Amino acid sequence: MENIKLPVYNPNRQMTTVMKAFEQRRTVRECSARELGMQDLSDLLWAACGINSSDGRRTAPSALNFQDIDIYAFTAQGVYLYEPQQHSLQSVAGGDHRSILAGPPSPARSQDYVAHFPLILLFVSDFRRMHVSGEQARLMAAMDAAFVSENVNLFCAAAGMVTVTRMSMEREAVASLLKLGDSQWPVLNNAVGYSAE
Repeated sequence: MENIKLPVYNPNRQMTTVMKAFEQRRTVRECSARELGMQDLSDLLWAACGINSSDGRRTAPSALNFQDIDIYAFTAQGVYLYEPQQHSLQSVAGGDHRSILAGPPSPARSQDYVAHFPLILLFVSDFRRMHVSGEQARLMAAMDAAFVSENVNLFCAAAGMVTVTRMSMEREAVASLLKLGDSQWPVLNNAVGYSAE
């Protein structure tokens, strides 16, 4: 599996207005099996938490600008780490591991649908980048992951794509697969795809 250099994000992409995106934002649990196009993937990742200024600031806000959130992209081909500085995807693991993000079985609702989305973005907070600890660090991490997730939600609504934000996942399996340390916490994930209609 090779690293992927993403095309430059398209700042002139024709999308709906912000107000229309708010109006169209929905949680959608089914989608087309079609893989995301490379330009859509590039624009989505940049919108999620890409660099938007010469001083390295991001499209998503971050508590005290800790920039603690890393994005892992799970696809049928493998798992990649998004590198915002290079706007590229670094290969982490080969093979299809989307099912571990479906989470353990729940009596309330089956989560198996998640593995059918062509892309799942996992948001991992790295506490080593913070100058706080304990409960305050966890609260900030949850808030920062939510900011990134909402960027994904609004991008998808504006671009006519579908997504669902989730907290369920098999955290131990995720940590093992990604070789996460004790300071790294998988917080949220967004399953993303094109509309099934």
